Amino acid sequence: MASIVGVHGIGKYHYFLDAGSARGAAEAMRAKWDRYLHQGLTRGAPYTGQSYVSEVAYYAHLLREEKPSAAKRDLRKMDPASQLVLAGWMEQVDGVGARAGETLTGLIHRFAEWLLARLGPKAKDFAEDFCPEVAAYLAGADAAARVRSREAVADTIRRNRPKVLIAHSLGSVVAYEALCAHPDLSVELFVTLGSPLAMRNVVFERLQPLPVAGRGRRPAGVGRWVNIADKDDIAAIPGTLAKFFDGVTRDESVNIDWADFHTARNYLGCGAVNEHVRPYLTSRVG
Repeated sequence: MASIVGVHGIGKYHYFLDAGSARGAAEAMRAKWDRYLHQGLTRGAPYTGQSYVSEVAYYAHLLREEKPSAAKRDLRKMDPASQLVLAGWMEQVDGVGARAGETLTGLIHRFAEWLLARLGPKAKDFAEDFCPEVAAYLAGADAAARVRSREAVADTIRRNRPKVLIAHSLGSVVAYEALCAHPDLSVELFVTLGSPLAMRNVVFERLQPLPVAGRGRRPAGVGRWVNIADKDDIAAIPGTLAKFFDGVTRDESVNIDWADFHTARNYLGCGAVNEHVRPYLTSRVG
């Protein structure tokens, strides 16, 4: 129905384990994104196999050198690079800033308690995915995980030649860098959902290309850039990108779910992308 490519966010390695291949993982995610978009476009009408997304660019397996341990994840037992991401992130979350004399261990412990008390166990699980994957991707300008992930997304865009690119969470960072690294790639509409692109001291200052004079820029091949962030999404800090990036066409704040604030399911299904995506659909929907 439309030439749409998606780029997934954090915590999607299990698709690779379940499918046994990146291709299988991408197809499983594409099927889910079709259902999620249908929910939003039709206000909940039954899904009967409509196809909206050509492909979801899959890169989660490229952020890992080997399979993860079966041990239960714990914020306090993350590697130093992941803990530094967590510390930088926490400084920007309302009510969780570092206190004078507080150790990193103490800050992490307090943040874990804050997440559980305010947002529930899903938020703690989210943090335990977010920090290691952001740390792996941003380990260095030429880090293998970063180059592999960026090129996988670029290859998917080049293969499908979409008019619309929808990137969620960390996927918005990978997609942004892929578009900047390959100015021959073009999309008419770039939609970022729950994006941490402007997160200071964690993502923004480590982007490739580096921001100039405190400003990033819209990739050359992008026609319009729409950014959508839930008001309670603690990964999308700040929720508006136009203050930090030249060429952002529109910032939108939505209210999808206070406890389940970051999922692609809720972002795609809440209807926020409808007016932006509908002009690219070849058949009437809803």
